[in-house]
Amino acid sequence: MSGIYEQFGVTPGINARGNQTLLGGSTPPPEVQAAMDEATNSGYVVFEDMLRKTGEFIAETLGTEQAFVTSGAAAAIALGTAAVLAGDDRSKMGSIPDTSGFDRNELVFQKGHEYGYKRCFTLAGAKLVDVGREDGCTVEEMEAGIGPKTAGIAYFESGRWGPEWVSLDEARVLADKRGIRLVVDAAGQIYPLDQFMRVARTGDVVAFGAKYFGSPHSTGICTGRAEFVESAFLQNFIGFEMAGMQGLARPFGRPFKTDRGEVMGVAVALRRWFSIDHEERLAVEEAKRTAFARGLTDVAGVTTSVPKEAQLGPNVTVFIHFDPSVTGIDGHEVIKRLEEGDPPIWTRTHDDGGSIGIGVQMLSDEQVETVVGRLREILS
Repeated sequence: MSGIYEQFGVTPGINARGNQTLLGGSTPPPEVQAAMDEATNSGYVVFEDMLRKTGEFIAETLGTEQAFVTSGAAAAIALGTAAVLAGDDRSKMGSIPDTSGFDRNELVFQKGHEYGYKRCFTLAGAKLVDVGREDGCTVEEMEAGIGPKTAGIAYFESGRWGPEWVSLDEARVLADKRGIRLVVDAAGQIYPLDQFMRVARTGDVVAFGAKYFGSPHSTGICTGRAEFVESAFLQNFIGFEMAGMQGLARPFGRPFKTDRGEVMGVAVALRRWFSIDHEERLAVEEAKRTAFARGLTDVAGVTTSVPKEAQLGPNVTVFIHFDPSVTGIDGHEVIKRLEEGDPPIWTRTHDDGGSIGIGVQMLSDEQVETVVGRLREILS
């Protein structure tokens, strides 16, 4: 009998990109999947109770005041922004995303930090005001952009910003100085663990993508200072039906629904993430990366590079570089042929197509050998 994907005409393949949303995000480890299955099959719960109890565990683990599971980092950003805009004002909660009558509905954002998910900060009705330049921003430039309608600072924490930018810690100090809030997108900042905790404790509300530490693709964490996380919680998908919230005529967070298996999946995945041997984990990933270097070492026109810097984010990558004058094809063509094969193999472009990046963390050892073999076949 054909597999479940084939039964519906879907072609499964090999994910050599990493935790990418376009390919489904993540594969929960067995203990996480088992916990999700148990939660789904062991009966029903009062959802608010489950969200709050697991949120207490998450907050205790990260050293924050409060937390809860969301339907991904984007939902956490949107709910966190809604919290900054509305605070504990339930009339404002009911107006979001229409913030036209709010005294403050703007967030300043460093212009050069432009990225694909910046719009998530605007879903609750916030208006973004760019500050600084394309190549940097000073604290003075950021402060100059703060006006009477500024509710807070929207911050994209990549873990890689240099001294030419306002750092997360500097943004925290400035927010406190001006009496505004700090909303942080830290989706992938889950390792090293001290970085994970430091970022979580810095913002008023901070968003993480739980898929990066082994939870299901569609999960995230909203955490930070209690008064704002509580506001985000009340604007989440069960807020309308919670006691005392019946007057919330337009529940902003209703689309951000999670199920009980997902919520338990985040809690168990986070517990696992803080208990596993990360040196051993990275050694396993390093072995996969060196397998590519070893497997392609004798292919003319091909070189590999394995970054040696500390892994500050979720992606563990090996780069494969092509000399088209020798191989006859460039990285774009290699990617095309990998995707057209059976099974399809999905990789990332790098250096404008001159190279490809292989994210190894979703690959099994067997799949590593399959990808190496296909590359050798294409380049022979």
